[in-house]
Amino acid sequence: MSAQPSLPKLVPVSFLAVVIIWSTTPLGIVWSSESVHPTMAVLLRMVIALLIGGLLIMFSSIRLPLNRTAFKLYGYSAIGIVGGMLLSYFAARFIPSGTMSLIFGLSPLLSGLLAQKLLNEAKFSKMRILAFVIAFSGLAVVCSAKLALDGDSWIGLILVLCAVCLFSLSGVLIKTVELAIHPIASTVGALLVSTPLFALAWLLFDASLPVDTWSLRSMAAIIYLGIFGSLIGFIGYFYILQHLNASTVALVTLITPVFAMILGAILNNETITQELIMGAGLVIGGLGLYQFGDKLIRHRAKPASLSTAGKD
Repeated sequence: MSAQPSLPKLVPVSFLAVVIIWSTTPLGIVWSSESVHPTMAVLLRMVIALLIGGLLIMFSSIRLPLNRTAFKLYGYSAIGIVGGMLLSYFAARFIPSGTMSLIFGLSPLLSGLLAQKLLNEAKFSKMRILAFVIAFSGLAVVCSAKLALDGDSWIGLILVLCAVCLFSLSGVLIKTVELAIHPIASTVGALLVSTPLFALAWLLFDASLPVDTWSLRSMAAIIYLGIFGSLIGFIGYFYILQHLNASTVALVTLITPVFAMILGAILNNETITQELIMGAGLVIGGLGLYQFGDKLIRHRAKPASLSTAGKD
């Protein structure tokens, strides 16, 4: 029997890096917009990522496509980047980072639902419908708990739900574009389209530069998100997507909400209530069923079918 080909050594490191970056990103968003207006915080983050990504393109052999198909890809990516991030930054003023991460964990379910409509993918199986109901029941528990604690939380919850919808829509639309492109080039191209839109949002919602009021923690969070959250995180994600199967990569969406909630509680004194734990358990359980439920049923059905065949 021939040996299984070994994975590149960077795959485990990249997987761990993506988990850490995605787990810390919600807290980084909260910290970066503490003393900096949300539109300026996200604009600075994008500018940092674009400058570093542009330098990588300039001093490497990576080609940045600038044809019509490429800009279609960049435009679809910008829907998730601009819509998803801008709304998330505004939401960070109303809800804690752990809740944001938990709601963003629902993106695979929403993506699957949108893929049925836009990509003509197969309808949900009974297991996935059950998973959908369980996950959104958990979301309802989380939302009710947050509304009971803080009357303004509904604003943040609506904003982050809209952000997840746009992020999921972007991911599905990207799949409609057939283009061989390097992950770094794809990221830089999307940033080229997105950054001017963030600048426009800053002009519309703020248009001020009170640098003397910006805290060191906010600035450090912006730099961290610019380098890691917007650049290295995306590159690492695309890299593991090329070398691991989709179900393994999907584990990221199951792990990160848990870590994000723990980090929020430890580093930002965010309250973790029993209702939040219950809701988080339902959301993560639903996500697990969505990703692995059908495979588990098929795996259990195989021995039964083999046993029946043996009797015949």
